[in-house]
Amino acid sequence: MRHFAIVGSGPAGFYTAEALAKAYGDQARIDIIDRYPVPYGLIRFGVAPDHQSLKAVSKRYDQVAEGEQVSFIGNVAVGCDVSADELRGLYDAVILAIGAPHDRKLGIPGEELPGVVGSAEFVGWYNGHPDFPDLAPPLGGTHAAVIGNGNVALDCARILSKNHHEFEGSDIVGHALEALDKSEIQTITILGRRGPHQISMPPKELGELGHLEGATPDVDGADFPPVEADETLEPGHRKSITILREFAATGPDASKTKKIVFDFFAKPIRIEGEGKAERIIVERTLLDESGAAKGTGETYEVPASLIVTSIGYQTPRIDGVPYNERGGKFANDKGRIGDGLYAVGWARRGPTGTIGTNRPDGYEVAEQVAAAMPPGSDGAKAGGGGLVALLDERGIKRTSFDDWRSIEAAEVAAARPGSPREKFVRHQDWLKVLGHS
Repeated sequence: MRHFAIVGSGPAGFYTAEALAKAYGDQARIDIIDRYPVPYGLIRFGVAPDHQSLKAVSKRYDQVAEGEQVSFIGNVAVGCDVSADELRGLYDAVILAIGAPHDRKLGIPGEELPGVVGSAEFVGWYNGHPDFPDLAPPLGGTHAAVIGNGNVALDCARILSKNHHEFEGSDIVGHALEALDKSEIQTITILGRRGPHQISMPPKELGELGHLEGATPDVDGADFPPVEADETLEPGHRKSITILREFAATGPDASKTKKIVFDFFAKPIRIEGEGKAERIIVERTLLDESGAAKGTGETYEVPASLIVTSIGYQTPRIDGVPYNERGGKFANDKGRIGDGLYAVGWARRGPTGTIGTNRPDGYEVAEQVAAAMPPGSDGAKAGGGGLVALLDERGIKRTSFDDWRSIEAAEVAAARPGSPREKFVRHQDWLKVLGHS
């Protein structure tokens, strides 16, 4: 029998568990450990609440969790409740799948001012992450800015642009919906250091901006290279650029009260305000021969009392695990960190790729594990039994997948009309459902 611990219950963790279960059959026992009492990681806390079809992938993860070889052990923080070294002593292999939940900093003056929030914080606030229910982003001003040209930046801008009716069918949490209903924001500026050809925004999500009830996109056609240049792009990327060109050609819809302004070739250099964020000072850029953005010296200001930074993420450190500072991820060679220690997903490769990218990534690392300890070989580690005994000795209130089912049922029962669930957003609320309060 071989015992494996996967730390993190997001897509990378579940795909790796699926791969190990297939490789080892009934000769494996796989424990998926998560710091929260509930599973799914990025699916629950990162995917936009108005994109329910993307969240449906969790049903596949359910099948993995319900397999005889797999157990979910929630409400256990590795590095706090149990160390990485202790896990390595208990399991034949430990696979770190904790993602990259921390925002990268801008590194400019003024980013510490109230009103400047990272996209991980902002997304966590409207998605029910337990670290951010009290974020209270300032929505009383008329101008907001989102710094970044990726899919998360686009999500943040869209959420700020929607009205109450457009959130029907979503699982946006109640406290965020109530606050957004009272929002005074009329202009959301999306700032990107480079041009339209350098965005990382999917066509489907970009296209949604053209169908918002009260908001309209505003794109400057002068920002684009000649249309012939689009032919060098990958098909999906080319489709995104075509959508942006259509927005530019059509112009903003004057009948709509909110505007989403795409401000390309714009590098934030400082944030200013009297005791809080009020404006961003931006330097106009141009692209050099390598495609890098270079400042021109021309500056201007963009008003914004709410500034959401979305320029990338990094994996948190875990004591005893080598770290790649520049990459913001664990130091690894194709997923292998050291003997019996691996990383998958964003913790392995940095914050790149889609949810689906984690499947081949997880399978590749599982193949490495199987090569190091072939199916049919026996280990002598204590595995989950040893972990449970250690946690019980320390008084850690762990949760199981059955416990998650109870929490899920309570969230569904608490849902407002038209919503699939009302997420509990605090540890004590999850544990109260289980009688652990």
